[in-house]
Amino acid sequence: MTSSDRDETAGPVGSGAAAGPSPAAVATAAPAADTVVVPADEDPVAAAGSEVIGGPPGRRALLGVSWWIPARFLALAVIVVSVLGMVQKLPCYEQAWFQPGSPQYIHACYSDIPHLYSGRGFAAGLHPYVDRIPGSSGDLQYLEYPVLTGLFMQVAAWLTPGGNQQSQEQWFWAINAGLLMACAVVAAVALSRTHRRRPWDAVLFALSPVLLLNGTVNWDLLAVALAAVAMAWWARSRPGWAGVFIGLATAAKLYPVLLIGPLLVLCWRAGKWREFRLMLGGAVGSWLLVDLPVMLANWQGWSTFYVFSKHRGEDYGSVWLILMQTRGVGLADLDVYIGVLMVLGCAAIAWLGLSAPRRPRFAQLAFLVVALFVLVNKVYSPQYALWLLPLAALARPRWRDVLIWQGCEVLYTLGIWSHLGFVTGPKQHGIGEAWYHFAIGLHLIGTLYLVTLVVRDVLYPDRDPVRWDGSDDPSGGVLDRAPDVFVLGTARRLREEETYAAYAPAGPEQWLDEPELPEPAERP
Repeated sequence: MTSSDRDETAGPVGSGAAAGPSPAAVATAAPAADTVVVPADEDPVAAAGSEVIGGPPGRRALLGVSWWIPARFLALAVIVVSVLGMVQKLPCYEQAWFQPGSPQYIHACYSDIPHLYSGRGFAAGLHPYVDRIPGSSGDLQYLEYPVLTGLFMQVAAWLTPGGNQQSQEQWFWAINAGLLMACAVVAAVALSRTHRRRPWDAVLFALSPVLLLNGTVNWDLLAVALAAVAMAWWARSRPGWAGVFIGLATAAKLYPVLLIGPLLVLCWRAGKWREFRLMLGGAVGSWLLVDLPVMLANWQGWSTFYVFSKHRGEDYGSVWLILMQTRGVGLADLDVYIGVLMVLGCAAIAWLGLSAPRRPRFAQLAFLVVALFVLVNKVYSPQYALWLLPLAALARPRWRDVLIWQGCEVLYTLGIWSHLGFVTGPKQHGIGEAWYHFAIGLHLIGTLYLVTLVVRDVLYPDRDPVRWDGSDDPSGGVLDRAPDVFVLGTARRLREEETYAAYAPAGPEQWLDEPELPEPAERP
């Protein structure tokens, strides 16, 4: 069953775009549970794109009952995009990774994976976190990745056949590419099951240009897949399992720990403390299960990731790099500036979550907090866009907006490879510092554009693409349609006004009269 059509150009439902937040939106009837929202029915860009395959589905189209259910279509789409991404890396796979200088940057096909096979001791049979990297010093004496990512790399190294160094590095990349493609498939299927009535929103992830270009630059898709599974479990009201996968995702990459913050705010507002404790317990337990053995085996090896991240200075892709290169000197207290901005930004997001006229959706706050981390971090690698990709598909499922953001990210990806080609090659092919700063600015503007739209959707729920039909929080699990228990700011004011409305006079002549309260029932 498909959803009814909606005119995107007509503005928000109700009293118009300028009407402001409407508490009455909360009372909108929930849509039928078996109604599947088809993007071509409500998204002008998706509708235009569907003309390639014959136009939007008709009212009698039986979607999801044939073999091509959303999960299978999404899996195939991810496989096709991933294979195209591997083809895009072909110039590097054949030669450029193994040539000095800038060829891998000129062809825009750089990847960390083949270089770290030898550079981190896997080729020599060393074990991460336990065996010291030969010839290393300072903060990089051991593998500088979280434990679960290190295990992922080790498994791929075990599967890599013998041969000369180039052949082994090629095999190592190909094996990792296949495993990461499987992670992308898991992420897409999990997204399709997070918003129960909107499985096709996951196409925004599956057909992403960012996924094609950056899926095999590093190992980030492992954490992306685990975080997506965590959100799917939360959407199914299984907070314990959601916590387990948040912990596993944090053991693969640091950013998924940020998902705990939005859940704290939303559970506080809804009074769902038991569910939050289950989630937090699962997260801490699974993280310790992965990390504790390595901590006990070699604390220095385990802590390398955190020490390296702390001591890292301004690096590629960040606004701090622009400041450093413009001023000619770095900030002495960079970590303090970043810490203050993160605290202030998280406080603002928490206030938004507690004071918005309607409780924000989990995906919205999750997107905002991860976007904040991306914007203020001391480094921004091109594959970091993968962190935001599934959250953007859930928080703002509109092709136009997601494609604008991805367009900025694609231009940034091409910009950084072009700039590295300029600074590493003798012939200086590529763009210089000024144009690279422009590419960083595009990334920042694109992310801020999507952040602005998500904040607007929170403040004006009628503009939220997910809520216009009466849905509340399809990815919220126990939060979906739960009443508020604790609110601040605008939400408290609206609640007080609604409470007074029950006693408000019918006309001006009754304004000063005392409200008639119901008589207390007599006890038997």
